[in-house]
Parts: sequence; C-alpha cells; structure tokens
Amino acid sequence: MKASNITKVIDKLIDKQLPVFIWGAPGIGKSSIVKQISEAKELEFLDLRLSLLDPTDLKGIPFFNADTKEGVWAKPSFLPSDPESKGILFLDEINTAPPAVQASAYQLILDRRVGEYELPKGWSIIAAGNRENDRGVVYKMPPPLANRFVHFEMEVNFEDWKSWAYRNGIEAAIIAFLAYDKSMLFTFDPLSNEKSFATPRSWEYVDSIVKSGIDTELILDSISGAVGREAAVGYLSFKKVMKELPDLVTILDGTLTVLEEDDPKVMMALAIGLVNAVKEDQSDEAIDNVLSFSLQLPGEFSIMLIKDMQQNGIDVEGSSEWGAWVKKFAYLLS
Repeated sequence: MKASNITKVIDKLIDKQLPVFIWGAPGIGKSSIVKQISEAKELEFLDLRLSLLDPTDLKGIPFFNADTKEGVWAKPSFLPSDPESKGILFLDEINTAPPAVQASAYQLILDRRVGEYELPKGWSIIAAGNRENDRGVVYKMPPPLANRFVHFEMEVNFEDWKSWAYRNGIEAAIIAFLAYDKSMLFTFDPLSNEKSFATPRSWEYVDSIVKSGIDTELILDSISGAVGREAAVGYLSFKKVMKELPDLVTILDGTLTVLEEDDPKVMMALAIGLVNAVKEDQSDEAIDNVLSFSLQLPGEFSIMLIKDMQQNGIDVEGSSEWGAWVKKFAYLLS
C-alpha cells in the first residue's frame, strides 16, 4: 500500500485506538509517516525500541511494599503516565526483539496494560518492522502477537516521495534525477551483499552530503557510500545536465519565453527546477510566466510541472494563462 493511503487509514484507526502494524523494507520511511501523523494530529510521539528492552522492563520490577505488606510491581518510568495526555506509542522494529520481549508486549498491545501499568486512554499503539524476507535480524512474530494488530505492507511510491521531498527542501537535482529514473529511488536487493543501496532514507542522506560542502574529489565516494555506486554515478551525471539549464529567474520574469532544447533530461530538470523557483516567488507575474512558458514544453513535462505546482499549493488555476494551458493540454488529462 502507498504511504499516502496508509497515512489516511491510520489517521482513522487511531481514533478507534486499533493497534496497527506497518511492514516494509528498510529505509522506506515507516517511522517517518507515523511521526508525521502525530505532528499533524498534534499528538505526543514516543518511539520505543523493544529490541533494547528486557521482558521485565515492560512489566516492571517486583518489590515488597513495607506499608501494605504486599508484593507489587514498579511501573516502567519510560511509558506515558499522564492520564490527560494524548499520543502515539510507536513500537519500532518490534520483530527484532527476542520472543520473550515480544511476549511481554502481548498484554500491553491488546489490553493496553501490563502488570501494574495502564496506557492512558488518549494513547494509540502503532508498530513497524522489516519483513522476514529482507534478511534483517528479525524473529518470526508469534501468531498470538500478530493477531493483535491490523497489518499493512508499505510499498515504495515515487509520487509520495516526491511530495515529501518538495516539502522538505530536498535538492532539485535529486528530485529531477529520480523523476527521470524512478528505479533509482529504491535499489534494495535482499540477496545482495552490498552495504550501500538506494532508499528514500539514503537519498535524504545524499541531500545532506551535497549540502555539507564536501570537496569535489570526495563527493562521488561519499554519495556512493549512501546509495551505492551505480546510483551515485547516475545522479552526478544527471546533475551536469542542470548546468545546461537557462537561468530560471529569466523565465519567472518573462525575459526568456522560448527554449531551444529537446533533451528529456533537460526537460525533467527544468520542470523540477521551475517548481522550486516559483515556490520562492509566487507572484502573479511569476506564475503567469511559468504557465505561458510551459505551453511550449512537451505535454508530459508541462503536465508534470503544473501538477507539481498544484501539489505545492501554487495557485495555477487563478493564473490569467490557465485557460490557454487547459485548452492546449486538456486532451491529455482525460
């Protein structure tokens, strides 16, 4: 299931406090979407790694209460205790925890309590883990525990990632390269022994590497260490195309109205670059000029440009050029 669809479903299931489990390959953003949901709903977010706990850490440690003359369990201090609080208890990589620890989570997940501890009413439980066929260090989830969740398998989807990349200011060249070759977004092969491979998470690392100011002679090895050699070479080769682009400001101000270029790589880089440029200058004049300029682009690139502008909240339908654009490309939208 696409991340955007999982987000919509979880948003509803949280209100019903149904435990959810998100399965997926490493590095595809399972924990990120849960955190985004918590931020959107203004909920607290507690990331708990069961693989780092002992069975007694959840249930608590028994001790003798001298006042009551009874044996009681000391509640775990790391779990939420404020009865008025609201949040998401995120059990990440739950299936990397030993079976004994997973067993201690049964009661917490199903009954929302364990030992003397009870999860506040405003909290929901979401878990995530890698699939068993991904060759990660995982334990087979016991059926009694699996049956306590509503399960979803998350897939890598470029359009979801692109929307996220625009929102988070990922370098335009990275977005354009992956739009041109979507297969490079995720190259994980469970049968390969390569340490570096491309995932949405590792492309975020590439963005940080590029913006870190690393010396030019070290950049290829650095990016290869994040996404693998093939993806790194492809990205850096594509980035050279960006140098062939006209000054995007001349398009926004209407100085440049004709583009003498038909290389698909240049078209892709130009479309992504224009989206980022007009995000910074959302004046009526800039939007009008971009729409007018897009009329000369091949249909697929013009449509991608306009859709990406709409996704980023840019009012293209209010442009004086909107009617001309629809008249030219409406047949491709049906």
